[in-house]
Amino acid sequence: MNRWAARAAAAAAIVLTAGISGNALAQAGYPDKPVRLIVPFPPGGGTDILGRIVADKLTATAGWKVMVENKAGAGGSVGLDAAAKSKPDGYTLVVGQTSNMSIAPSIMSGLPYDPVKDFSPVRIITSVPLAIVVGANSPIKSMADLVAAAKANPGKLLFASPGNSTVAHLTGEYFQKVAGIKYTHVPYKGTAQALPDVISGRASFYVASIESATGPVKSGQLRAIAVTSAKRAPQWPDVPTVAESGYAGFEAVTWFGIAVPAGTPAPIIARLDAEVAKVLEAPEVQQRLNGKTDIGPAAFAALIKADHDKWASVVKEAGIKVN
Repeated sequence: MNRWAARAAAAAAIVLTAGISGNALAQAGYPDKPVRLIVPFPPGGGTDILGRIVADKLTATAGWKVMVENKAGAGGSVGLDAAAKSKPDGYTLVVGQTSNMSIAPSIMSGLPYDPVKDFSPVRIITSVPLAIVVGANSPIKSMADLVAAAKANPGKLLFASPGNSTVAHLTGEYFQKVAGIKYTHVPYKGTAQALPDVISGRASFYVASIESATGPVKSGQLRAIAVTSAKRAPQWPDVPTVAESGYAGFEAVTWFGIAVPAGTPAPIIARLDAEVAKVLEAPEVQQRLNGKTDIGPAAFAALIKADHDKWASVVKEAGIKVN
């Protein structure tokens, strides 16, 4: 190597080292400016409430300035797309969930982001089970009764959900597949429209969030026959899971988690994960979330992929049309 080549190589090494050192210093001082948390739904909804719990607690305990930005539209895909296209520097976070990270690729044509390739998962905030409920006067008192009624009257039971392609709808289709039975799906425009028909018995059963069913169950208008989580829900400790009811391994939940754009440096993801985990450890946060979850980056990534595969199979077998 001649003298000039040696000098050029040395200069390049200095620049490279300086760049690495600069990145390391930037990561070590992270965050040194406000962090944006995109919530892909309007203010006031469940996703927004969860995002603000995390943002407010990070601001209060870690001393970070976390600003919530609501970017609603297209079932959350507008906000997810904005996050995916943001600079991967740790200053843009997003609240993703089952519907827009695991189900959307199977039911939306032209989805502008790839949930697996375009994001680095950080940590699950919470998982919310669904409830399977019937009217208080229904002869169906258990999942065994539901299956028996469906087998005795193939296709005649009416399964109500809060809408097409929702997690509740797909959960009902999933159970139909697992149990080897047939009933007819009736989509409503939300819980408020569905409940009167379930209470009256015009609809045979309903699948929806525990939160939306709790009031009518407590008032005696509805009867809960199962929850769809792997373990019993803390809110309803006396209600069995579908798995307990004879369908081992059955689980269908809506999860919510923090993710960042793909390419975000690993040290920043680790820092985010550690701080969000501390937030979720706080007793007052656990009380609001009805318990603790412990699903970090690797397990969260695996969950997105596993749920995508499960729901894609359900969508295909049920013949659900892609929007």
